[in-house]
Amino acid sequence: MNTIIIYESTHHGNTKKLVDAIAGKYGIPAVMVEKAAEMDLSGYDTIGIASGVAFGKFYEATEKFAEEKLPECRDVFFLYTCGNDSGRYANSISAKAQARNCRVLGTYGCRGFDTFGPFKLVGGIAKGHPTKSEIDGAVDFYGRLADRK
Repeated sequence: MNTIIIYESTHHGNTKKLVDAIAGKYGIPAVMVEKAAEMDLSGYDTIGIASGVAFGKFYEATEKFAEEKLPECRDVFFLYTCGNDSGRYANSISAKAQARNCRVLGTYGCRGFDTFGPFKLVGGIAKGHPTKSEIDGAVDFYGRLADRK
């Protein structure tokens, strides 16, 4: 599987922890979404898209990347971190990928420390997240995807 992970991790670096763990174990390049938007991604058959969550979906630049720059007909997977997981945060970006004829292999999400908006007033939520076991869960998630290919 010739894979790259495109990510956006701006709030506390929660998502980058997942990306770094996967990239480190499997030797996968990881590129921030702004740089990826300028790259030729045609050599990758599998593209991971990773982001924090704001207002119920992946960060805006990541959603825009999927809609406008994601190469067509690729296998894709999603990673995210959020303050409180609803299990639906990848729905919007998944629909964008499918509109580009991409096959969604799966999604992994976990909690991440969140001090956005009113959460800042109480010192944030999901302190200590992602945990080591959540990070390991992301690595295992990718490993299962790679084994299926």
